[in-house]
This record gives sequence, C-alpha cells and structure tokens, in this order.
Amino acid sequence: MRLNAQGTDVGSRAWVLSCIPSSAPNSLYDICFVAVRSLVEQGGFRQRSTITGAFAPSTTRQWAKTHDFQIFESAMEHDVELPSFTVGYKNGFLPRQDPLARLPDRFFTLEYLLKQMPINLPDGNKGLLARGELGDAVKKNLPFYDVSDVTDQRLLSALFRDYTFLASAYLLEPCDIMYREKKNYGLGRQVLPKNIAVPLKTVADKIGANPFMEYALSYSLYNYQRIDPSKPITYPNLNLVRSFAGSQSEHGFILVHVAMVANSGNLVRWTMETMNSAAQQDRNRFNVALKHLNDTMETINQEMENMWERSNHEDYLKFRTFIMGSKNQPMFPNGVIYEGVSDKPLYYRGESGANDSMIPCMDNLLQITAQMPNNPLTEVLKDFRNYRPTNHKQFLEYVQKRAEDVNVRGFAVQDANSTALYLANMDQIRAFRHRHWNFTKEYIIKHTSHPVATGGSPIITWLPNQLSTVLHQMAKVGQTINYAELSLENRILVGEIVNRASIQERVLKREVSILKDRFGESQDNNRVVV
Repeated sequence: MRLNAQGTDVGSRAWVLSCIPSSAPNSLYDICFVAVRSLVEQGGFRQRSTITGAFAPSTTRQWAKTHDFQIFESAMEHDVELPSFTVGYKNGFLPRQDPLARLPDRFFTLEYLLKQMPINLPDGNKGLLARGELGDAVKKNLPFYDVSDVTDQRLLSALFRDYTFLASAYLLEPCDIMYREKKNYGLGRQVLPKNIAVPLKTVADKIGANPFMEYALSYSLYNYQRIDPSKPITYPNLNLVRSFAGSQSEHGFILVHVAMVANSGNLVRWTMETMNSAAQQDRNRFNVALKHLNDTMETINQEMENMWERSNHEDYLKFRTFIMGSKNQPMFPNGVIYEGVSDKPLYYRGESGANDSMIPCMDNLLQITAQMPNNPLTEVLKDFRNYRPTNHKQFLEYVQKRAEDVNVRGFAVQDANSTALYLANMDQIRAFRHRHWNFTKEYIIKHTSHPVATGGSPIITWLPNQLSTVLHQMAKVGQTINYAELSLENRILVGEIVNRASIQERVLKREVSILKDRFGESQDNNRVVV
C-alpha cells in the first residue's frame, strides 16, 4: 500500500476515481479506472511528486492531460541528475541550484587561470588580459582535462561556464588589446586550442548546448553567488563568479539580469494560470491571472531600470568585446577551428540578453510571436532560440502552442476589461523592449560605429523589428475595445497606453531612419546573416 499526503492508498479505486473528472459519464468510469490504474502501476503517478503537470497527484480532481508541461513546484536543489536549468515555479528561468562558484581541486589550474584572467583583479593589480598574457598562459599551463567522467549537473554547468569564459577570453584577447589602443577590433585568434576545445565540446554535448558562451548557461544566469545563501536572490545579495574586466560596471551589467530573472518564477506561474483559465473559459480567473502577470512584469521592468545606475554606459565597451561571437563578426571572417573537435570552422552567435526566456515567454503567451514580420531579422530572432537551455526551449515551444490552442488573445478580446488587461501586458513588453533599445543607443551606438551586436544581429534594425511589431499590435488591439464597457480605471489606462504606443511608434521610425543613414548599407536586410 502507498499512501499519498492525504492518507489515501495511491492506486486504490477511491484514489483512482478521484482523478477522473466529475463530468465524466458513469459508463466511462470503469474504463478510466483501468487506464489510470495502469499508469499507477507503471509509475505514471508519483507519490508526493513535486512535479506539476501531466501526471501530478492533486487534492482536487485533476484529469491527466498529455499536453501539460511538467513544471517543478520545488527547485529540487539536491538532485544532481536533473539539468541545472529546469523551469520551475520557485526558480523560474534561473538554475535550480545556486551556481557552483569554485571548481573542485582536480581543476585547480583552470580555476587559477580564471581567477587571474580579468583586466582588473580584486587586489588592485592587473590580470592576464590587461597584460596580453592569457594566450601564452593557456598554451603553457592549462592541462588537457578529461571531463568524460563528469555526470553531476551542477559541476557540468560550472565547467561549461568556465570553459566558455576561457574560450572567449582566449579568442578575443587580441581584439580587446587592439580596441583599447586603436578603437578597432582587428582579428581574433582563429583556432581554439584542444586543451579548451575538446573538454568544452564534451561538456556542451552533455548539457545539450553549443560549445560557446551563452547568456543563461554561462555569462549571466550561471554566473552569480549569493553573499548570504539564506537570503533571497536580490541584487545587493549577489557577487559575480567570473568576469573579463573585473569592474563594478561589469558586475552591475551581469547581475542586474540575474535580479530581473529572479522574478521569473511568478512569470511562469501566471503564464500557466492565464492559459489554463482561458482553456476553461473562466473570465474572473483569467483577469486575475493577467493582473498578476502585469504586476510581475512591472517588477521585472523596474529591476531592469536599475541598469542605468549600476552599470556606467561609458564602461560597457571595455568588456563588450569578450561577449561577441564567431558568427557574422568581422573578427572571425572564417569562423573558428576547434582543435581536436572539427577540421572545419565553426560559427556561433555571441552572448546576448536577447537570449533570455522572459520576453519570448510573454510573446508566445500573448500570441505576438506569430505576428512578427516575415523577414531576415525575424529569422535571426528564431535562430536565437538555439542558444537557450534545452528545457527553456521546450517550455517556450509549449507556451506558444498551448496559447494558440486555447486562443489567449481571442478569449481576451471577447471582453473589454479583459482586453484592457491583455493590452497592459503588451505594454509591459513594449516597456521592456523600448528600454533595451534605449540601452543600445546609450551604451553602444553612442560610442561605436561597429555595425553588429554581440549576437551578430544588425545593431540598428534588429531590436526595432520586434519593438515596432509590438507597437503595431497594440494599436490593433486598442481598436477592438468598446470604451463604453470599460471601468473608469481601465478607460484611463487604455487611453494612456494607446496614446503612448502611437507616439513611440512615430519616434522609433524617425530614429531608425536617421541611424540607418549613419550606419549605411550594413543595416540592409539583404546583408543580414541568419
């Protein structure tokens, strides 16, 4: 006998029948009993499972639906077999466990090189990158570590982070030196030595990643340490694990992203609730979910706004070099040879905040993704999907399909006040993308004429491609609203949102036109590398 948390025998007729909807006709109960009991015997239901979704036990009657995505209620911090990046209601899009900040002693030299690597060291001295000595140190001192026996997911994630940091530093060290001297990047190293390339590829294969630096898996979301592990993941409680510049601005730039994503557990929860309530045509529950979703996105946007004070825009180019990729970057016209891995050059996009999963989740939920224009810029957006943790990609695909199946947008626009809440969430996406565009103008375009972003997308036209789509869709949704049916509060809210979007759309078109003239044909769509 197996008892669940309520003391019921898991697998008994009483328990099995509790899983069958009360709306099912009596003639189906015996058939359902046999099917569900079979699942129990095969392990389809788990006692006191911490997974929600397809086959999670529940105190209420819950029908098993094969289209549900399994999401962890608990972060399962002590599980070393599950991937570090597994979507959960507690951790959201952050790793299940705090990142491993220090490698085991068997990787002493790798750890030592990474500690000595930053341009500015904590003790005030200059590191290997400042002196242009990292490349020689890698060749002379770094052992060829065999990582084939590593299975612990936390260690694999740390090794991926650390080898990608070392790989990017090694490949782009000459570019950083030239940029500091001449404001030109020149060429990077075209061959990644086997003592980095082989273990990096081995680890990447084990965790299902590309063997190059990624936003979530290495640069940002697996690159923090809580100062006090007993306290929440908030900016004041975070330290950086790895860095290139070793500056306060780099510290702020990376950890603001972590602080933003620390709110993504609620984003996941209210995303699921929005879809489930739409599926059940439950208007009140749907509106509550949209309200909570809007509040969550507002918190994320407020955290994002802190970037201005936590990372000086004049410092960004001092470490931006190291997060560029080998795809569609002039520093690597022929890609990079991974010694001992491939005789043919490999091309990978550089790290980019555009690889974060929060806004794609909102795009998919509100069915904006399908409205993106059919052009090379949108194809780049799709290519970025390949640079996320596997479980994140699967979740985003699930949200897109599920939102379409239950028609979140269609259900929203059937009611004026639901449409207002839906529009408010679109406005949060607009605010996020508009702020990202402002960062791009102030942190990058103001200081350099380099025509492509770190991820290899055109620096002028790529972000406006998505932002203008959101603004256009906001205008279309706004036109569907019967203002007479709105509450006074929502009438004021909708008016402000629609007016702001209209103004911003006009300003954006003018800005892009002026900047395209400055950057020339490099921003033409026919030059975009997908």
